[in-house]
Amino acid sequence: MTHDILINWSPQETRVAIIEQGAVQEVHIERALERGLVGNIYVGRVQRVLPGMQSAFIDIGLERTAFLHVADLLPHIQQRFGPARADADHGGGRPAPPPIERQVFEGQSLLVQVLKDPIGSKGARLTAQISIAGRLLVFLPHDEHIGVSQKIPSAQREALRQRLQSLVGEGGGGFILRTNAEDASDEELADDIAYLRKTWQRIRERANSARPPTLLYEELTLVQRVLRDLATPATRSIQVDSREQFAALQAFAQEYTPQVAERLQLYRGERPIFEPFQVDEEILRALGRRVDLKSGGYLIIDQTEALTTIDVNTGAFVGARNFDDTVFRTNLEAAQAIARQLRLRNLGGIVIIDFIDMAREEHREAVLAELRKQLARDRVKTMVGGFSALGLVEMTRKRTRESLAQMLTETCPACDGRGRVRTARTVCYDILREILREARAFNPREFRIVAAPAVIERFLDEESQHLAGLSDFIGKPISLQSESAMTQEQYDIVLL
Repeated sequence: MTHDILINWSPQETRVAIIEQGAVQEVHIERALERGLVGNIYVGRVQRVLPGMQSAFIDIGLERTAFLHVADLLPHIQQRFGPARADADHGGGRPAPPPIERQVFEGQSLLVQVLKDPIGSKGARLTAQISIAGRLLVFLPHDEHIGVSQKIPSAQREALRQRLQSLVGEGGGGFILRTNAEDASDEELADDIAYLRKTWQRIRERANSARPPTLLYEELTLVQRVLRDLATPATRSIQVDSREQFAALQAFAQEYTPQVAERLQLYRGERPIFEPFQVDEEILRALGRRVDLKSGGYLIIDQTEALTTIDVNTGAFVGARNFDDTVFRTNLEAAQAIARQLRLRNLGGIVIIDFIDMAREEHREAVLAELRKQLARDRVKTMVGGFSALGLVEMTRKRTRESLAQMLTETCPACDGRGRVRTARTVCYDILREILREARAFNPREFRIVAAPAVIERFLDEESQHLAGLSDFIGKPISLQSESAMTQEQYDIVLL
């Protein structure tokens, strides 16, 4: 299916939208002050080794230390690229890695790469198994493996592997042929091999003289990654609304992605580039819980730190002849919408989908098949299970960067992320109890309540009798002051 890529650039923020069949399918955002770290390579210092978790915390110069699991170490980890311990058990055949405490130690320098950005309270996830992405290939400096993308038809993989093997030669390292290299010439592949090896050599040279923590290699900007990662043979056009970035992209494309250079276009429309496809409106809707379906049904999407839940509801859809058909048609449409929302919102990790209960097995299988079909268009790896005994579908989507909501929103200061606030009456009773405690400890002339307008109004109306009763009980006057800047749960009790 063909698509168009729109790039909205400003000095502070780059936004990219992928448009398929006139609808926004993906949104990518990168801010100058909040650039992602995935792909960056550092010399880090081991801060702590945790044998119980088989992991280590590594200082790479970020606010929080990063996390490295034993499974992400090299087969033969090197201290400054030599053995971490003389007694390290390197074994043979590597049925299981040696314990992490026998491979790394506190204070050791390690060459590491970011696998996952810091998300919420979690630090970055690291690997010592470095990989460097090029236009056509991914270079694995510490591995001799020659692989081919699983998205290329199996009938062609072996021939491509043989071609790549002959081009790699004796230079060392392994390579994985990317999906967009399926029709690449030997000359193009050889150029990419040379570029990646030269890049790795520069990283090695810097690593040998750098003191940890030091950034050695930074991943491409979002604008450049559009050409390297997002542009495919199905891309009809890549439109950018900045003359400066258009010229920079042309130069980058001529050197690294000449096959997409002719599809680059400078957007000259009078309206903002996102406006014709209502991209800003789609982004706003993607931050909400509810997604309306054309049939009248709707989805409720709740994102938590542990997982994402999606609930499917029939809503006003009564268009089918019987209830079973109504449910089936709603679930089919929901499967299509869910796949799109996962891409649009960049939701990752565990996803639990609660489709409307279906009595017929063939309906359940058809809905699962539709979900898998739609997810096949997703460039991010997904795995879908069947229906559980409770009628739920469990799936996973690889998470590397923050979701759209995590990037564009923050915890509500009024409800502290709970999604609900205490009622005005509840706050009134909290205040009455607090005044009673204060009256036992202090002897002011007067108590003054400073609170949100809704709370003050409640004291003046329905709770006036309770307020007067407390005033008589403690023998002190209680005055009221409305403060519009306060949220409903905030209040102060002033002793005068």
